[in-house]
Amino acid sequence: MLEGIHPLLTGQLLMRLDEMGHSDAVVVADAHYPAASLGRHVLDLPGTTTPDVLAAIRTVIPLDDAPSLDLMASADGDVLEVQRELMAAAGTTEETTRFVDRFDYYDASRQAYLIVRTGETRKYGNALLRKGVVGHASH
Repeated sequence: MLEGIHPLLTGQLLMRLDEMGHSDAVVVADAHYPAASLGRHVLDLPGTTTPDVLAAIRTVIPLDDAPSLDLMASADGDVLEVQRELMAAAGTTEETTRFVDRFDYYDASRQAYLIVRTGETRKYGNALLRKGVVGHASH
């Protein structure tokens, strides 16, 4: 165990986040997400929500330049409550968040360094976060 580390950040998750470089992406995905078929590194955190996991990751990962967060656009284009929670967890707003079509989102996920699949069951509960420069004065 470590002090000062968010309890959702497992040793394996911390290792993968540490391996990421500037502008590498991590996808925090809902339980419906095709993580195994899209990801090169996939970690499962069952029993968690995407906003909670994203908030935990943000305790150790700074944001890249905007747009640093991509959310999958809902079918009707509405911003859903889970998406508002994800933006709050990431520290972004609608203006600094990019909403991406489902299949374009899947394409972007293939390029991500890591996919963390949660137990989130709400639709469109997915977030792609790009890592900023750690220790940079502006973060």
